Amino acid sequence: MTQRKRIDSWLSDMDGVLVHEGRPIPGADEFIKRLKESDKRFRVLTNNSIYTQRDLSVRLAGAGLDVPAASIWTSALATAQFLDDQRPGGSAYVIGEAGLTTALHEVGYILTDLDPDYVVLGETRTYSFTQITRAIRLIESGARFIATNPDPIGPSTEGSLPACGAVAAMITKATGVEPYFVGKPNPRMMRSALNAIEGHSETTAMIGDRMDTDIISGMEAGLFTILVLTGVTQRDQIDRFPYRPSLVVDSVADLVDLI
Repeated sequence: MTQRKRIDSWLSDMDGVLVHEGRPIPGADEFIKRLKESDKRFRVLTNNSIYTQRDLSVRLAGAGLDVPAASIWTSALATAQFLDDQRPGGSAYVIGEAGLTTALHEVGYILTDLDPDYVVLGETRTYSFTQITRAIRLIESGARFIATNPDPIGPSTEGSLPACGAVAAMITKATGVEPYFVGKPNPRMMRSALNAIEGHSETTAMIGDRMDTDIISGMEAGLFTILVLTGVTQRDQIDRFPYRPSLVVDSVADLVDLI
């Protein structure tokens, strides 16, 4: 950290960094508490587009973590911001849940299946064959294809579930059209969160548990990247990647004294 400017703002992934399967990772509560007491600007990031900021705040509170709704940034919010920048006041056919539909409504988008500007694919608990068929036909008719994130699978208590990336691949196979993924590892996700806290890349740290999403997107956004070993990527896997995090720690508990 001494080779960088002082860290004035923090971005952190959620799953694998602060919580794991709905349970808090030891030290996460103290980390969040220290951020708030120090008045550091921060955002908790997630590629999950199912939930609204308020939903996620309540879920984190259930795990003992006091994270204000306004301090959460999702791929749904980043997607809505991207579409508002690209085509303000546009229209979209959406496959997704409240997190995504609410974000699009709030930027003034019309949700319709009648000649929409975009087909927007997000996460949902129940992917409908009818909805996917409609999305394919709209894309064939000229709608632009956007997806909130490329994650192929998602966790559940019963095991893996097909997620946004897997369903996007199905639509791509049927149409020949690749989506534009807004969420991690797209560095745009990081930059949009950075803009939301009015932070600067040279004085912002990104904490993640995955080299292939959190660390690469943080690196490409010019942030100081910190890998924690409480999630997906383990220490013996780091050298397999052609890039490295700025710092590796066992868990977020090791970062409390750096705030």
